[in-house]
Amino acid sequence: MSYTHEDLDWLIGHPEAVAAAEELPLTRRTSVADVASLRARFGDHARALAELVTARRGAVSKVPAGWLVCSESAQQATPAAVAAVRARYLADQGVDAVVDVTCSVGTELAALRGRVAEVVGADLDGVRLRMAARNVPGVPLVRADALDAVVTAGVVVADPARRGARGRITDPAALMPPLPDLLAAYAGREMAVKCAPGIDYTDWEGQVDIVSVDGEVKEACLYTPGLGVPGRRRAVVVRRGGGGGPGAGDGSGPGDAGVADGVTTLHSGMPETDGEASPVGEVIVDPDGAVVRAGLVRHYAARHGLRQLDPRIAYLTGETVPPGVRGFRVLEQVPLKKLRPALAAAGCGSVEILVRGVDVDPDVLRRKLRLTGDRALSVVVTRIDRSPVAFVCEAVRG
Repeated sequence: MSYTHEDLDWLIGHPEAVAAAEELPLTRRTSVADVASLRARFGDHARALAELVTARRGAVSKVPAGWLVCSESAQQATPAAVAAVRARYLADQGVDAVVDVTCSVGTELAALRGRVAEVVGADLDGVRLRMAARNVPGVPLVRADALDAVVTAGVVVADPARRGARGRITDPAALMPPLPDLLAAYAGREMAVKCAPGIDYTDWEGQVDIVSVDGEVKEACLYTPGLGVPGRRRAVVVRRGGGGGPGAGDGSGPGDAGVADGVTTLHSGMPETDGEASPVGEVIVDPDGAVVRAGLVRHYAARHGLRQLDPRIAYLTGETVPPGVRGFRVLEQVPLKKLRPALAAAGCGSVEILVRGVDVDPDVLRRKLRLTGDRALSVVVTRIDRSPVAFVCEAVRG
């Protein structure tokens, strides 16, 4: 739900009521009783209290504790780790002024503030602007449609709606507002446009960053040609808590490649393998989703001395797993139809199943295996030279 201005006034003016709501579990099982309890104490404001607390809990990886946020804005918000990567990148590119024309409750503004000299937020939703004003105090805000270029200076950051009635939008012209309209509205200015990771960016002339956080691909960011290297594709892998993920590079220039603060980047200007198929080695590695979506599997392989099992499949093989990366030590290779007896012979009782390039549902396959042992193993199911095969493995970390 969205708040009314009256809801927001009351929430801001009654921090003790918010604190009381935060003491309640407010889970699916308890929500009816919890809301009834809040209604008995705070009347018609119970709905807004429950909304604020559940939205905060659902956005724990996106916004700081104590922010004003609703469920819808929390769902749409850019994760804080992704916004921080973009803010650092823009600062490294020498950007000194940014306007976020879809600022919502202020996630992007919070990341930019302190890294970029001038930051301005704009949004058409007046309630969200009020929340942003509380969440990121001191940042100038203006109420305006994303296509009204009322702020005439600075790099433009935009986050058009990525979902329609039929689900995720993959056509840039179908975004809301459409990408061509955004480009026309800010013609002559540099832009960073946040999109769903499955967007079709084939014809984009500027740089494209595919960003993942802790193994989950979060977004594609389309930069206009003046921001970065035109035509470059980058995988940006974020591991919260530091340590850098797969794909470390040796790029030239700020923000191009390498590992910093748990962020690893790989780009299309780096060396790549020839992509020829190779027999399985000691281990199998499944590259991070950002590497796969950015089309950088061969670059990742070259970086870490790995080879492709099949030129059409993203699984890689070699003798060692890259540092800090989870991989799979190969115990046995069998035809898929002989997987069950192989696992039974290995004493397997529970199995993790990974699938690429084969029409197999891991849950359905797991039920068919009817495992009775006490050993936990992993199975990699893939296609090699158009034939399905299974690798019985032990999970390992480089």
